[in-house]
Amino acid sequence: MNPTKTGKLGRTEVELTQFGFGTASLGETFALVSEEDAQATLQTLWDHGIRYFDTAPFYGWGLSEHRVGNFLYQKPRDEFVLSTKVGRILRAPVVKEGFKAPWFKGGLPYDHVFDYSYDGIMRSYEDSLQRLRLNRIDLLVIHDLEALHHGVGLQAFRDQLSSGGWRALEELRSTGEIRAIGAGINEIGVIAWFLEYFDLDFFILARQYTLLEQEALDEALPLCRERDIGIILASVFNSGILVTGTSEDAKYVYEIAPPEIIEKVKQLERVCHRHNVSLAAAAIQFPLAHPCVTTVIPGALHPREVEEDLGYFQEEIPSALWAELKAEGLLRRDAPIRMEKGTKAQRHKVGREKPRMSTDGSQS
Repeated sequence: MNPTKTGKLGRTEVELTQFGFGTASLGETFALVSEEDAQATLQTLWDHGIRYFDTAPFYGWGLSEHRVGNFLYQKPRDEFVLSTKVGRILRAPVVKEGFKAPWFKGGLPYDHVFDYSYDGIMRSYEDSLQRLRLNRIDLLVIHDLEALHHGVGLQAFRDQLSSGGWRALEELRSTGEIRAIGAGINEIGVIAWFLEYFDLDFFILARQYTLLEQEALDEALPLCRERDIGIILASVFNSGILVTGTSEDAKYVYEIAPPEIIEKVKQLERVCHRHNVSLAAAAIQFPLAHPCVTTVIPGALHPREVEEDLGYFQEEIPSALWAELKAEGLLRRDAPIRMEKGTKAQRHKVGREKPRMSTDGSQS
């Protein structure tokens, strides 16, 4: 597959390269990353023609946006597409001395509050412009408005969005400040709620439609296809296991993978081996066969990992692989697949200096 091939994001006029980049790793979500490595990683993507980048205030409490902006503000503005997210306002912590932001291995010494109100959305947007060193953002994404992050307080934040936040987003879209509105989610059940109440253009979907998980085919993806809603797929490697394989410390949804997931991945590995295909290649290419999925956004800690992922993306995969996965019950029979004629798979072989970490661009 060609990583620089572009396609429209749902019903919008926004064109994205079908290989993009999720920058959670540059916020030191998973490991410390030097400034030199962060900028070299972005430069490697650029050199390979990748022109879609996704970030968020959440990633290292602003560190990812600073790093992405430091790189992109030096590039011609009409040559790339950028998305960031709203729903969190960054602020200085009450107790400053010795403060360490939770969630991240590193990151910047800020705290945050959730805010989906009119003023909260507008402030988040303006703050992101400053961190990114840019005067416009293409895609603005409602971030983490789901029970996973809010529990019993979810309805109050939904009410904030309904009573004011959505008006802010529509104003930004209607005046041309942004080109499209999306929502970044981990829970496929909230797709129906969003589409019932709001005129969204796309979703950034973390996991949920991968070699390991295809429940989105039941309701979520049919709803999106019916309304021509675009999908940007994050966490295509399910937080790591679909690129590292069944190693001792393989991660699934940011935790050590449970036995049932290990067993399924072993079965996937065996089928891929019979067809001389890398597990990671099958994982990164599979979602793009669905007509709603415009792009996948893996992450990386180092230029070497960018090169690896691009290699997986360009591996040739025979149709027989998908057929066997379906026959073995490892892939849903109704999952769209790419039918290739007369191709022969070439396994992507790379030498790694150290094991691959869970840097697959999760939106969360």
